[in-house]
Amino acid sequence: MNSLDSVVVIIPTFNERQNLPLVVSRVRAAAPSAEVLVVDDNSPDGTGKLADELAASDERVHVLHRTAKNGLGAAYLAGFAWALDRGFDVMVEMDADGSHQPEQLPSLLSALTGADLVIGARWVPGGRVENWPRHREALSRGANVYARLMLGIPLHDATGGYRAFRRETLEKLDLQGVDSRGYCFQIDLALRSLRAGLRVVEVPITFVERMHGSSKMSQDVIVESMIRVARWGIRDRLRALRR
Repeated sequence: MNSLDSVVVIIPTFNERQNLPLVVSRVRAAAPSAEVLVVDDNSPDGTGKLADELAASDERVHVLHRTAKNGLGAAYLAGFAWALDRGFDVMVEMDADGSHQPEQLPSLLSALTGADLVIGARWVPGGRVENWPRHREALSRGANVYARLMLGIPLHDATGGYRAFRRETLEKLDLQGVDSRGYCFQIDLALRSLRAGLRVVEVPITFVERMHGSSKMSQDVIVESMIRVARWGIRDRLRALRR
C-alpha cells in the first residue's frame, strides 16, 4: 500500500452557514494533520463567504467556489480534481450538516491502511442512526437492499456518503465518465471500485440527523437513483449472458 500521509476532507456546501463552522472545527480537532476543502455551490445564504473567512484564519482550510448548484456528484468530482492536482494521498467525503461525526474520521483512515475505499456504514453491526424519522430510515435501508440485489454487490451501505478514498483508487475509476449527480453518485463510485477489483471495506459509524437546515434529498434524486441502479443491474446481467 502506498503513502497515506496527506489527507483532505472534502465538504460540499449549499446553504450550510449555520453548520459549517462547527463541522470544520471538529474536523480540525479530530484530525489535526488533515486539510479541509469546502466546495460551495454559490450558496445564497453566504456559506461561501463564511468559508472564505474560515480559510483566512486557518491555512489548512481551503475553499472552491462553483457558480451553480449542479448536484452532490458534480461537487465531489470538482473536489477530487482539486485534490488530485495537489497531490493528496487520501480524499475524504463528508457532509456539511454534522450528520457525519468528524470524531470517527480516524477509524475510517485507520481502515484505509488495508483497503482502497472505506465506507462509513450505518447498516452494519455497530452502525446506527440517531434522531432520524422512521420513514427516512426505511427509505435508506430499502435503497441499500435494492442496490445490493440489483447490482449483486456485498455492501450494506452503498449510499453512505462518509467515505475515504486512496488517491490510486480515484485514478482507476474513470471519473471523466461519471455523470451521476445526486446520492446515486455514492453507489456509482462504490460499484466502479468493486468492478475494478479494488478492496472496499465498511466500518460502522453513528449517523446523526442534522441540527440546522433541511435535507437536500428530493423525489428527483430518489427516482434518478432507482433508474440508474436498475440500468446498471440490467447491463451487468446482459454482459454475463453474453459471456
